[in-house]
Amino acid sequence: MTTSGTSSFNLDLTELVEEAFERASGGERELRSGYDFRTARRSLNLMFAEWASRGLNMWTVEQGAINLVPGQAVYDLPENTVDLIEHSIRNGNSGQTDLSLSRISVSTYATIPNKTAQGRPVQVYVDRQIVPRVTVWPVPDDSTPYTLIYWRLRRIEDAGGGVNTQDIPFRFLPCLVAGLAYYIAQKIPEGAPRLGPLKQEYEEAWIIASTEDREKATLRLTPRIYRA
Repeated sequence: MTTSGTSSFNLDLTELVEEAFERASGGERELRSGYDFRTARRSLNLMFAEWASRGLNMWTVEQGAINLVPGQAVYDLPENTVDLIEHSIRNGNSGQTDLSLSRISVSTYATIPNKTAQGRPVQVYVDRQIVPRVTVWPVPDDSTPYTLIYWRLRRIEDAGGGVNTQDIPFRFLPCLVAGLAYYIAQKIPEGAPRLGPLKQEYEEAWIIASTEDREKATLRLTPRIYRA
């Protein structure tokens, strides 16, 4: 017996919608019209927005950098940024040195007495507006060039047209189809009796996919003893 020799299975948007419609209706309905396709694509984009709120989507982690300007505290992030997960400050043009930045809340930033104090930044406040931005403190001085190095979560790309595959790893395909079937079932008569089971299937598929989609580095905890 021979195997296929390939491992490139994927589904384009049309195939995803067809599979989701069949699940949502219990096999009683297929994708029938252009409106069916448009409403399913809209639901898929809404589900991607939901995924951004569910947690860390590892495949959307990207590194970025901002060259800091002496005397300037606030900097815009790319518009498709969901959040920052790590950040450090890089000193100088040569002999690279990266030092970790502590993330603070708006409440902590508000209590800083002198927000215009200059020096090497040691803290960062992430302001998650529609156009997200970061504020560093102290404000960069001109003693050396500073670069803010960060790792961000970006938005999942939009669903696109019928021939597009989705901006997800293959291991999330079962979760995507299960979720889309649940979303579609909320909008078609045939789906109403199946909402409960479809919701459960979606949540189970999410747990399986998201549990696997995590850092695999070894965690080592070292106790520290303090003597009075």
